[in-house]
Amino acid sequence: MSKRIVLDRIVIEKGDKAARANRRLIDKAGVFAVNLIGAPGCGKTTLLERTIAGLRSARPPVRMGVIEGDVQTTIDRDRILRAGAPAVQIETQGACRLDAAMVAGALAQLQLDELDLLVIENVGNLVCPAEPQLGEHIKVAVIGVPEGDDKPAKYPAVFVRADAVVITKIDLLPYVQFDSERFLRGVEALNHGLRHFRVSCRTGEGLEELARTVEAHAGYLHESGELSVRRRRRLADAAVDDALRPDLGVAEDGRGAHVDLEQPRDVLAVRRLHPQPPAG
Repeated sequence: MSKRIVLDRIVIEKGDKAARANRRLIDKAGVFAVNLIGAPGCGKTTLLERTIAGLRSARPPVRMGVIEGDVQTTIDRDRILRAGAPAVQIETQGACRLDAAMVAGALAQLQLDELDLLVIENVGNLVCPAEPQLGEHIKVAVIGVPEGDDKPAKYPAVFVRADAVVITKIDLLPYVQFDSERFLRGVEALNHGLRHFRVSCRTGEGLEELARTVEAHAGYLHESGELSVRRRRRLADAAVDDALRPDLGVAEDGRGAHVDLEQPRDVLAVRRLHPQPPAG
């Protein structure tokens, strides 16, 4: 066995160990964590700004925090702070992706017990961030229509490992060469049944559906659909609003208030929540 292979294995095992530690911390706080992956300029940060606004109007409000990953600057962190959510910036100083150790340092700067949802906006890249686990529950790929409809063919790994894909800037479809059907066929060939969303942060199209889907899953700890005790209590406190929001599927049984994954039917399929990062 070559030294290169041994070194690679050591690095991977170290990363997996850190990811497991992050996941335990996130789960203990009852937070639902998303690893957001997309190329530079695809609209990730703008999407987060609009999502923060949408989740603030939920009943009860979904408390969202963000870890921003960039090679340099705190520009995106500052945007998230102005949008009204707590945020921590990671500057990788040249690294093309975040790793679990970087995320661990950022987690220590957040009040996780005051959050329901954590979004980790990875460094703008469709290659490097696809594989490593950071401790998240799901990976979401973001693709802007100006990037072209051939991305599944050119960058298959991110679509194979994604749990959902968001197509942004759909207001530009009349002006750019992007065949939505071709793109979705490519995605389907790599990851059958992968849920997709089409949104425009400029016009607002599709944002409500996306926000409601995120809302329905914020606070989940495991594939079983269990909500954190804290989140269940907050749902119970807002039970008076259930009659006004029947489509959210809030139910009451032996577990207390919880979101029924069968309602609404179009919510993100929780078929791969990565209960734990790969064993070390």
